[in-house]
Amino acid sequence: MIQDNRFRLVRAATLALSEPLSVEDYVVQSMPDASPAKWHLAHTTWFFEEFVLQHAVPGYKFYDEQFRYLFNSYYNTIGPMHSRPLRGLLSRPTVEQVLAYRARIDERMQVLLQRDDLSPEILSVIALGLNHEQQHQELLLTDLKHLFSCNPLLPAYVREAASHPSRSSPALSFKSFDGGLIEIGHAGNGFSFDNELPRHRTYTQPFRLANRAVTNGEYLEFVRAGGYENPVHWLSEGWTVVGREDWKRPIYWSASLDAEFTLTGLRELSPSSPVCHLSYYEADAFAHWAGARLPTEAEWELAANEAPLRGNFVENRRWHPEPAASATAASKSASPLLQMFGDVWEWTQSAYAPYPGFKQASGALGEYNGKFMVNQLVLRGGSCATPASHIRASYRNFFNAAARWQFTGLRLAEDISWAAPNFSGGSRKAATPSV
Repeated sequence: MIQDNRFRLVRAATLALSEPLSVEDYVVQSMPDASPAKWHLAHTTWFFEEFVLQHAVPGYKFYDEQFRYLFNSYYNTIGPMHSRPLRGLLSRPTVEQVLAYRARIDERMQVLLQRDDLSPEILSVIALGLNHEQQHQELLLTDLKHLFSCNPLLPAYVREAASHPSRSSPALSFKSFDGGLIEIGHAGNGFSFDNELPRHRTYTQPFRLANRAVTNGEYLEFVRAGGYENPVHWLSEGWTVVGREDWKRPIYWSASLDAEFTLTGLRELSPSSPVCHLSYYEADAFAHWAGARLPTEAEWELAANEAPLRGNFVENRRWHPEPAASATAASKSASPLLQMFGDVWEWTQSAYAPYPGFKQASGALGEYNGKFMVNQLVLRGGSCATPASHIRASYRNFFNAAARWQFTGLRLAEDISWAAPNFSGGSRKAATPSV
């Protein structure tokens, strides 16, 4: 019955996130990387029908054969699919029909979950489907935020949110780690995606990691210092993107640099809150300007194992990253590391690649992660839009280096031999590299 209860909770959470929407909000697609809300509701339902019900129910008949084409995302093994950039053209099936589809598949799944003869393989796929849906809950919010930001009225997803603390963030400091031969990857207790496996040994040099995420105020110094105008801070490809896309500041910041668009509408820029919606290029450029670097994913995981798994997640209904609490207020733990989980996904400098010994599953589900292990960077820690039960220290998120619409930020790292980063009102300059 545990699976049945979790199934109900996860599916209900998706519908709860959809409640503030009007019918018109469900259908529009703001860019090729995003999907309409209606599509998210249908695709997460398609997953259970395609990968669970047809294999677990003898003689299973699909709800609608056309849905197998419309709501397949990228599983080429299953068959053709509707073009991702054109999902916003699907005015039919209607929102009402998609909700009816969800309700019917939920009924069928709940009947299935009453059985006591389900194979370990089927139970494993159900667990995967629920975690897949939680990923889409976050994508639903980030896609809606991008959609609303394209509207000149700047509508809010929700007007009322829990009160936002006005506290200042703790001073930036660094914790030292000896490094050495360590183990990373999922330890084997509970669910994990295949990209977190196998657990393996790796080596890290001694390093230091910042006690919290970089704030809006710190990033504002970079912007005002001409950070988007000086190629010395940027990777070559990043500098090309800055020029081509005319980037001058984070995607949701106002031109006046005193406000940012959020899921609760336009609000005053909070200097103490973590900066978010940064691409990898922007995160790396800031770290370079600050005289530091991004951590590797092995460094991040080593540090995260010392931090409590709690933070500002979607269940908090804050809808935006918040300033770090002081170590005393946040925890009685001796760890000075704050915001390791929740608030913002943190870019690492690690390429998204298979772990040593990684084995891609056979069949269509082998396409879930493995085929994306190229031209992506790893992010860690979850965000304010991530379900709390979805995250863990070994979780590997990944996006391409130019992606900006997720709740992505950064935490600084440095080699033990480096001087601590210094923010001085935009006067800091990186040395010009020799060529």
